[in-house]
Amino acid sequence: MNRRNFVNKSVLGAGAVAMVPGFLSASTPQKESLRPPVAKRLFVSKAVEEEILRIKKDITDPEISWLFENCYPNTLDTTVHFSEQNGVPDSFIITGDIDAMWMRDSTAQVWPYLHLAGKDEQLKKLFVGLINRQTKCILIDPYANAFNFGPTGSEWKTDLTEMKPDLHERKWEIDSLCYPVRLSYHYWKLTGDKTPYNAQWLKAAKTIVKTFEEQQRITGKGPYHFMRVTSKQTDTVIGDGFGNPVKPNGLICSTFRPSDDATTFLYLIPSNFFALTSLRQMAELVGHIFNEPAFAAQCNKLADTVEKSLKQYAAASHLNYGEVFAFEIDGFGNRLYMDDSNIPSLLAIPYLGGVKPDDKVYLNTRKFVLSKDNPWFFEGKAASGIGGPHCGAEMIWPMSIIMRAITSDDDKEITQCLRWLKNTHAGTGFMHESFQQDNADKFTRSWFAWANTLFGELIYKIHKERKHLLSQVL
Repeated sequence: MNRRNFVNKSVLGAGAVAMVPGFLSASTPQKESLRPPVAKRLFVSKAVEEEILRIKKDITDPEISWLFENCYPNTLDTTVHFSEQNGVPDSFIITGDIDAMWMRDSTAQVWPYLHLAGKDEQLKKLFVGLINRQTKCILIDPYANAFNFGPTGSEWKTDLTEMKPDLHERKWEIDSLCYPVRLSYHYWKLTGDKTPYNAQWLKAAKTIVKTFEEQQRITGKGPYHFMRVTSKQTDTVIGDGFGNPVKPNGLICSTFRPSDDATTFLYLIPSNFFALTSLRQMAELVGHIFNEPAFAAQCNKLADTVEKSLKQYAAASHLNYGEVFAFEIDGFGNRLYMDDSNIPSLLAIPYLGGVKPDDKVYLNTRKFVLSKDNPWFFEGKAASGIGGPHCGAEMIWPMSIIMRAITSDDDKEITQCLRWLKNTHAGTGFMHESFQQDNADKFTRSWFAWANTLFGELIYKIHKERKHLLSQVL
């Protein structure tokens, strides 16, 4: 995904709002909602509208309240394409300013609404539709990260991999198969609805496990390879498209990171933690819904292997922080110490269920990734936060600031994160992909729905657990 479409507010003009379909004009007063008019919203949920009103009344800071109202429903307002054919729901959810659906983003974009599914039948249908669509995508190609609405082809059709007309991009990322499991599992746990779990879903689930096993690379490199003709090093893969060599150790190879950048060492630790959680969830779901004890056992066996390998290889002693998790390893003893802003990340391991928030190694790791010893952590006049190679040096991702707050139990830290988010949206009323550490008016992606709804998720979490933090003006 090429997200580095820089927007400079100084070029747009003072107070300008980077235009997104349906948004009000740049002259809109700051505190007036920037949501599309009701008639132009792509999907409307009564439960979400009530949730916005419920939470807003407890937010004292007018700008945080305004940001919440703009951001929380942004996925529904602008990215959901919902339909029903013969009573079967289908939800195709674009990422924002790129007209394609990422397996990761689509799950994350609707995640903050999941707790409301039991209160709104139409919202419930949206989740069933997305599970149906993700099932279809996995069966088209489990190695693809992003899909078109139909077989329309892609700007990346010349990539040196097995491209198909339905694919927007074919970068193998472990989390692309974990996020659909997360959605399926938690939808079932919260609603008890078994509607989407049919023979096709089970076939997709078995495809996920098969793909994970292939990418353990125990008996060979597996079928996936990828290269691209590009000037950007992290957009292609060395080693004839297979990546750097690995020494098989039970972990799963991920050729790309959640940022869509190529890994340096293929055993991406945050994503393996995510896979471990997903395999346990899949085993439980399958065990309750399908008469498939052998497959449930296969899921748990693979999870046992990944868990054992993580315990043995994921952590090592750091010069300054004690035992910490590496970002990537190769099985030969080489380790990459850094963190990226995308999720899964080292910072987000507890958020996705990989470890407990008070895990000692995680806490050491957290100190490391939020320090200058992490090469992709930046401190500037505008804010402090994690970026990554995707947008380059000095570019902080709001997503990392949001995740820092979500995974924190410190009121001061959470409040500081809210203050940074409030002060770095460049007057647009929305979160961005990244902004320059000293000048938030220079940012990438004016329409990035995942970051918007993740901000909404943060405010919901604070309201639920630390409402007192919303009763102050930052």
